[in-house]
Amino acid sequence: MNEISPKRGPETRQHLLEFAAQSVLAKGFAATSIDELIAAVGITKSGFFYHFKNKNELARALLQRYIDDEEALLDDLFRRGDELHEDPLHGFLVGLKMFAEMMQDLPNGHPGCLVASYCYQENLFDRDVRELNTEAVLQWRQRFRERFDLIAERYPPKIPVDFDALADMVSVLVDGGIIISKVLRDKEVLPKQIMLLRDYVRVIFLGT
Repeated sequence: MNEISPKRGPETRQHLLEFAAQSVLAKGFAATSIDELIAAVGITKSGFFYHFKNKNELARALLQRYIDDEEALLDDLFRRGDELHEDPLHGFLVGLKMFAEMMQDLPNGHPGCLVASYCYQENLFDRDVRELNTEAVLQWRQRFRERFDLIAERYPPKIPVDFDALADMVSVLVDGGIIISKVLRDKEVLPKQIMLLRDYVRVIFLGT
């Protein structure tokens, strides 16, 4: 049975993705070169092309990895919130508070948003990557829309609200908060925005 070369094993692929994510978030996809990635990982160009047939395939794998990690993170946060409080509204409020606390540890809590980065450079990518990026945004909308619908069954909104727009507010707030936090070098910006969203959600469903 042939052994897999260490340079061609799954660990090498993961290292490539890790270094690529750091570079893309720091300076963009266009400025991230294959040469710098192979130098960082310690492989040849042929080793890179063993894992990714071209840079666009790297972009797709990088984005899918990011989406999967984000979904797992949110699943865990809001599951823990629900475990602490079975009520759908109060469990969600607990989850948002934990989310805010995690985001105080920028960039460790959240290094940046690949979805936003890809959006700014979408002319670099093929249709599959652009569509995957769109799906990522819609997944966030669906996730939070479903929670708001569940909450509304028990707590009819006290004010008129478009739940799709409210769900999109979470994405807008997180991406915008990351940008402002970086520009101002203020780690408190994003957590404060999440806590303001938490207060707004409470007002919508409780009126207080």
